[in-house]
Amino acid sequence: MRTAISIENLGKKYQLGQVHSDLLTERIGHGLRSYFRKFQKGSSVTNSSQKSSGDEFWALKDVSMEIQEGEVIGIIGRNGAGKSTLLKVLSRITEPTTGRITFEGRVGSLLEVGTGFHPELTGRENIFLNGAILGMNRAEITKKFDEIVKFSEIERFLDTPVKRYSSGMYVRLGFAVAAHLEPEILIVDEVLAVGDVEFQKKCLGKMENVAKEGRTVLFVSHNMTAIRELCKRAVWLDSGRCVGDGEVNEVVSKYLQKNANSIHEAVWEDPRTAPGNQKVRLHRARLSVPPGSSSITIQTPLDAEFEYWNLVPDAKLSLSLHLYNLEGLCIFSSDSTPRNYPIGLIRDICHIPGDLLNDGTYKIMIMVVQENSFGIYQQENILVFDAHEDERDSNWYGKWPGAVRPKLNWTTEFINKSDNMGLL
Repeated sequence: MRTAISIENLGKKYQLGQVHSDLLTERIGHGLRSYFRKFQKGSSVTNSSQKSSGDEFWALKDVSMEIQEGEVIGIIGRNGAGKSTLLKVLSRITEPTTGRITFEGRVGSLLEVGTGFHPELTGRENIFLNGAILGMNRAEITKKFDEIVKFSEIERFLDTPVKRYSSGMYVRLGFAVAAHLEPEILIVDEVLAVGDVEFQKKCLGKMENVAKEGRTVLFVSHNMTAIRELCKRAVWLDSGRCVGDGEVNEVVSKYLQKNANSIHEAVWEDPRTAPGNQKVRLHRARLSVPPGSSSITIQTPLDAEFEYWNLVPDAKLSLSLHLYNLEGLCIFSSDSTPRNYPIGLIRDICHIPGDLLNDGTYKIMIMVVQENSFGIYQQENILVFDAHEDERDSNWYGKWPGAVRPKLNWTTEFINKSDNMGLL
C-alpha cells in the first residue's frame, strides 16, 4: 500500500498580536478594521501590536504521521486543539512554520462549505464558478451537473440568485459541489455541523461512498458517532500535539474519558445563590450506589437523588431526568409524578436498575416541569459518571454494540426430539 500523505515534524507558529490572514476576505476585513480603528479615540494599533509581538503561540507542534492510500482517518480534539490548522496546512491554505508534507495525488478540501459563491449569481452559475475554484474543469462540472443538482435538492431554485436562498439551501448546494469533486485525497472539516438531520445523514452517506471508492479521507468532526462509523483510524490532537493515533474506538474512548470529569455529588447550601430562578433553586444532586460497591459497573443499580427549593405556593411540579452518553445521544428520559407542593424543599429520587447501561461515560440533565407541560428550569451535566465492565463476570473482550445493554429475560425450551427430521 502506497503512502498518500507523509507528515514530518509539522509545526505552525503564530505571533500573538499580529494578524495572520489565510483568506482574502480575512485580509480585506483586517484592512478595514485597522482603517477605522485609527479614528477611535485613544486607540493605538501600532503600540498594541508591538506589545504583543513577543508572544508566540504554536497551533501545531512536532506533528508526524504516515497516512496510507485508501485510509479514512478521523481527526479529533477539543476546540483550539489544532484540528482546523492542520487541515489548512494540508490544504495549502497556510504555510507550515516547521516540518514538511509530501502528497501523492490531487487534494480536495471541504473546509468552508459555500466558499466562492457569488450572491448575485444564480445557483446554476455558482455551480460552475465554485467547481472551477475547487479545481474542476468545465467538462468535469458538466458531467457532474445533474448529480450535483439532484444531491442539493434545489432544482426549483436553480436559476434564482443565491442571495435569496435560505441558509439550508446555501449549504446544500455548497456541499453538493464540493462533494462531487473527485480527488485522490479528500479533506473534510465539520461538514456535518451544518444543515438539518436528514441532510447530515446524506452528507455522511456521501462520505462513506467516497471512502468505499478507495480514496484517502481526513475527516474532522465533534460527532464521535460519525467518526466511529466512517473511520477505522483516529488521530487525537491536544494543544497542537498528537497525543493519540490508532484504532478508532480505542482513541475515541480515551479522548472521551479524559474530557469527562466525574461528578457524583453537588451541593448548594444558600438558595439565594444556588442555580435556578424565581420559581425554583437547586439544593443537592447526588449519585449513590448500594453499600459495599466500590465502583460503578454495568451491573450496579444507581439512585440519582435531587433536592430543590420550590419558591411558589401551590405549584404543580415534577422532575424530568435525561441521561446522555458522551456522544450526545439521549439514552433515556424519565419523569417523576406531578404533585402540588407548598413553598419548601422537594426531593426526587430516580432508581436506575443495574444491567441496563452499556459501558461508557454518562451525563445527567434534569428539568423542573410545571403543570406537566413546560419546563421552568433545566441544569445540564449536573451529574457525570462512568459505568465500566465488571471483568469478573465478563467473557467478552470487545465493546458491546448498542446504546444500552439490558439484561433481558429469555424463555428457551426444547420442542421435540427427532432422529433425523429429514435433514441428515
